[in-house]
Amino acid sequence: MTCGETHEHARDLMTAGARCVEAHETLDRAAQMMRDMGVGALPICGSDDRLKGIITDRDIVVRCVAEGHDPSTVRAGDLATGLVWVDAEAGVAEALSIMERHQIRRLPVIENHRIVGMISEADLARHLPDDQLAHFVHRIYAGV
Repeated sequence: MTCGETHEHARDLMTAGARCVEAHETLDRAAQMMRDMGVGALPICGSDDRLKGIITDRDIVVRCVAEGHDPSTVRAGDLATGLVWVDAEAGVAEALSIMERHQIRRLPVIENHRIVGMISEADLARHLPDDQLAHFVHRIYAGV
């Protein structure tokens, strides 16, 4: 943990201010947003600002470009995957358990039905003790 801080809830681990790509936006726009923000994944939100899924840079490459589709015509909502999230007040153990169970490296954090942040591996590396981080990494990458 950082500087003696205690991290009890998902909100304590997350990077706040996650920006969504809207479901109607094209994949080339999603890729541009990822580039501009320096991230590898974006939550996908509908016009109601509610989480519809998540899209990764890998999704764009493997599920669009490699299959011969045009990223300027495919919509983010078409590739929305992983409607997995954690409540901001959930415990850290619950957040880690969700990530391990679903074998995911990024987890949207929801409060009052709206996305308020994302937990990434980088967030975990900054906030978890080394032994807990090592356990998480082993479970995610070894598929245990």
